[in-house]
Amino acid sequence: MTRVETTHAWRGHDQRLGRAAMTFLLFLPALIFLAVWFVWPLGQLILLSFQGEDGAFAAYQEILTSEVFRIVFFNTLKLAVLVTIICTILAYPAAWLLTRVKGFWFSIALYCILVPFWISILVRTFSWMLLLERSGPVNNFLITLGVTDQPLKLLFNDLGVYIGMVHVLLPYAVLPIYSSMLKIDQRLLLASDSLGASGRTTFFKIFLPLTLPGVTAGATFVFLLALGFYITPALLGGPHNLTAAMLIDSFVNERLVWPLAAAASVILLVIVLVVLAVTSRFVSLGSSVVVK
Repeated sequence: MTRVETTHAWRGHDQRLGRAAMTFLLFLPALIFLAVWFVWPLGQLILLSFQGEDGAFAAYQEILTSEVFRIVFFNTLKLAVLVTIICTILAYPAAWLLTRVKGFWFSIALYCILVPFWISILVRTFSWMLLLERSGPVNNFLITLGVTDQPLKLLFNDLGVYIGMVHVLLPYAVLPIYSSMLKIDQRLLLASDSLGASGRTTFFKIFLPLTLPGVTAGATFVFLLALGFYITPALLGGPHNLTAAMLIDSFVNERLVWPLAAAASVILLVIVLVVLAVTSRFVSLGSSVVVK
């Protein structure tokens, strides 16, 4: 290697080091913020879960061996799964409608989907309490139509919780599915039609498979958010609608057993990480919500 080539090699090496240092400096504020406000508190939470009076794993043993705690976690998973299924079923046609409307009607449709993001969950939950109560508009409307001759019990049960949670979480399913639909090459659908395929065949053989990444991403977002829901089940549900988040709140504010609350939080975190790890093997969650 000549002296000129050696000089160019060192310059290239120095430039790469400079770019790497610049990139690190740009990321440093974000890394410090995450370390101080996320990693450190999370580490303290994990350490707290091992500080039980009866031993390091006493809190985990109490939660995992208690029938009551197992039922609560099972009910939380069941609630999250059912809400995810309902949101996905409702979000698919809503996302398809967004791809079909244009101009003014597209703005109206998108506005209807995005409005819930701008309103507090607490406000929306209290609104559902007013709508679903025995003398509320929903019951009055059903009685007027002759559907029922007496008010239905729509609050403080599973139905009220499902309605409130679906209302809050539906946009998280609509947007990823809408993004995946926009990425479909319309020439594929035209080619299917030109080859004589029926609309049903085109949908199940081409359209649906191409939108599955968005469906998976949307379902994952809804499921993960539903696992940690607190306000809506607490206000719209009954005594049998106890969730893991409500259980953690009870440990902290009523029983004052912080190690149990920390252990329950860590178990919930592990469930979330497992779901993310499994989902990320089949679909990139980040790319599924990017509209190109």
